[in-house]
Amino acid sequence: MRLKMTLRGGLCCALIAFTGSAFAQTAAPAQASALGQAWPNVADQSQSPNWHAYVFFLNGVEYVQINDTNGTVHAAIGTTGGATIVLPVGVDSQNVNTSSSSTSTSTTTTVYSDSQIQITATPQSNGTTQFMAAGCSASAQCSGGRGG
Repeated sequence: MRLKMTLRGGLCCALIAFTGSAFAQTAAPAQASALGQAWPNVADQSQSPNWHAYVFFLNGVEYVQINDTNGTVHAAIGTTGGATIVLPVGVDSQNVNTSSSSTSTSTTTTVYSDSQIQITATPQSNGTTQFMAAGCSASAQCSGGRGG
């Protein structure tokens, strides 16, 4: 009798552990795992024909990935509550500015904008692109109606 209870108890614990593991794998949106890919299977939200903007949501954080028209990942930015963070993803990740002061030129293009963030791109003379990511708050509203 004792052997049967031990086996049942072990089986029960194994089933609970397996169920918890399966739940943890499905609790997050599947699309968030595509962050960093050249052609993620999500809609392009870009406001510019020269760029692709892919938006992902995970645990209350919005992530925006910027790719060029060839699929090369240039930058990824996370935002929540008006705060922004640059992710170490993309060939121009070191060229992403999140400060509130920006110097836009006639070549600056809005790549993506919604109620949380506005991202612009400015080509540089050395062939790189400078991205400006500004989080939106009550004092700094973003224009545009994509995403959200």
